[in-house]
Amino acid sequence: MPDMSLPVVNPARHPAQHWFESPHGQALLASERAQVEAALRERPAQEWLWLAPVADAVAGYESAGGLCLFPADWDRSQRYAVPFSIPAESLGTVVLQHVADGARDPALLAECRRLLAPGGRLWLFVLNPLAPYRWNWRGTGLGGTEPVVWRRRLRRAGFAPEPVSLGIGPRWNPQVDAVLQSGAGIRAAYLLRAEKRAFGLTPIRSDRRQSPGTVPATA
Repeated sequence: MPDMSLPVVNPARHPAQHWFESPHGQALLASERAQVEAALRERPAQEWLWLAPVADAVAGYESAGGLCLFPADWDRSQRYAVPFSIPAESLGTVVLQHVADGARDPALLAECRRLLAPGGRLWLFVLNPLAPYRWNWRGTGLGGTEPVVWRRRLRRAGFAPEPVSLGIGPRWNPQVDAVLQSGAGIRAAYLLRAEKRAFGLTPIRSDRRQSPGTVPATA
């Protein structure tokens, strides 16, 4: 089993963190709670990694079979110490809960792929840029990205994303809504899951040509 004894990072205050601590942010995180728990239970024989937006989100899970972390700050270049001190291909599940909103982070995706065992799954929670709820996070530094863009990023990183995202969370008011819908729609966020591809060996084509009826020489 991998060493999962890394400490939980102490976050610095930032408008983005404050938003997830606000009633609007708390309603969204509460809406996603059941799906996060489903992710952590998905592969009980393997460890997991959960990157959450605030410390409150991981309360009670610090020693529940995996590692919970949240950003030390929201500076895109220094939010995480990548690579993590976790062995390669030792995890069954990685949850990225609003730690990649509004920015492409190839290094983080590459690290998730390194950590996951073949067939392991990445659970990505992302703010929906088309949701009316987006007006609530204006000015915080947060942003959303459409599912089609994330699928392209995941494929480039070596993942096989599911063809349909799952909308989750409030539509207008800060009310908990944990019911999933097919497609992001106008929900505050969406869930996109992707499996780590297990690349096989590419067959090597021989350029040697033989005449019909010729028997190859044997040693």
